[in-house]
Amino acid sequence: MALLAQNLGLRGSVLPLPGGYLTSWAKGLLLPRGGEVVLYTGHMYQMLPVIKAMEDRAKALPPEKRDQLAAILRLVNPLVNVSGFSRFLASPDWKERSNRILRNIVELLRRAGVECGYLYEAEKYAGALAYDLGLDGPFERHARRVARRLRRYGVKELITVDPHTTQIFREVYPQVVPGFDLRVRSYVEVLAERGLEAALPWEEEFVFHDSCVYARYLGLIEEPRRLLTQAGAQVAEPDFSREVTHCCGGPVESLFPEKAEEVARRRMEQLAGLGRRVVCACPICLLNLSEVRDPRQEVFDLSEVLVAALGQKEK
Repeated sequence: MALLAQNLGLRGSVLPLPGGYLTSWAKGLLLPRGGEVVLYTGHMYQMLPVIKAMEDRAKALPPEKRDQLAAILRLVNPLVNVSGFSRFLASPDWKERSNRILRNIVELLRRAGVECGYLYEAEKYAGALAYDLGLDGPFERHARRVARRLRRYGVKELITVDPHTTQIFREVYPQVVPGFDLRVRSYVEVLAERGLEAALPWEEEFVFHDSCVYARYLGLIEEPRRLLTQAGAQVAEPDFSREVTHCCGGPVESLFPEKAEEVARRRMEQLAGLGRRVVCACPICLLNLSEVRDPRQEVFDLSEVLVAALGQKEK
């Protein structure tokens, strides 16, 4: 955790990733730079490929070796720019998929008539993991820096792409940043307000896994179900769903990979009993459930299901 706090102070993110890597998903989309309404990724999807690689490497080491490695990294971290190294750790398959998911979200918003800007390399990590792990001091200092940057760019509304970034900006920033009053909405809420017209309805069943953050903290429960129904999908509900949804094992998979996998397997068993297609609306849930799925099962991001219903069926 000390390494995460160190990175947050030094580089504005818990993982040291270069700007070109973080913004590569937006290449060719011609998103305006900044504006009053911006799409805010919070780096969550972009970090998935590196989190996956870190988790794999952590599993290969005994716990005492992990602690030794973390201590060494804390020493060299302030002196060495490891951003390029972190980028090369990334899983290529997950990088491609994560980028595609973010492009999907832009496509969905545009089809709904919503245009927004993007801050590109000026966008910073929102601080969700630091907050979740109780790193209060580093998180609060970081939040104030992010808020100052948003004010400097004239941003008045954030359209977020994941539950963690949504919750941090909507509920936590107003508590730690005086005067923080930006409007914060998930793209799921924005699309649900506008509606979705499916050109190629799925007409298949999906088991929906509720994000703990969306369902328990933000009450965002009916919106993803409404969008799935509009996409032609039949929605199967596990016993543990909505406000009593079951954890996916995150967001501590890099710190405690065995425990995260144990929890994810338990959740996947619950979901698998209802069908082979699972859909979720959180990058952490997507990663953890995908890693423990049976080869006969599929785990989709919500945006993948929705954009396919527009006539672009690719995963």
